[in-house]
Amino acid sequence: MNTPSPRSPRSRRPVRLIVGGLLVLAIAGVALTLVFRAMLDPGDPVGGVTEVSIRDSEFDPAAVEVPAGSTLTWNWEGEEEHNVIGDAFESPNQVTGEFAHTFTEPGTYSYRCTLHYFMRGEVVVTDRDSAWQE
Repeated sequence: MNTPSPRSPRSRRPVRLIVGGLLVLAIAGVALTLVFRAMLDPGDPVGGVTEVSIRDSEFDPAAVEVPAGSTLTWNWEGEEEHNVIGDAFESPNQVTGEFAHTFTEPGTYSYRCTLHYFMRGEVVVTDRDSAWQE
């Protein structure tokens, strides 16, 4: 009578490798999602700022708060080409120079560099009467 031999540890090895590989990929995917989510968040707005620097592939500061009627100026300071694109404004692609936009209506205005998907910013425009009161 022939009895089947038990599976050898060697026959389980490919399954373990596949399961281990899938686990590593899943963990890496979660980690990358968290990193990208943090990169795309411009953070809390900084008040009293009327200029944003563009250097080293970032907007500095990435989030600003200004009263309605304020003009915000973006200054290119690095060596890479960037742009500033929002629903209400659009700069050309450039390496040097500046771009300005006047915000007349209160609201939150998101913008980005379409050449670098991770470069995001936000302008919070407050009512002129309530802005910058101490």
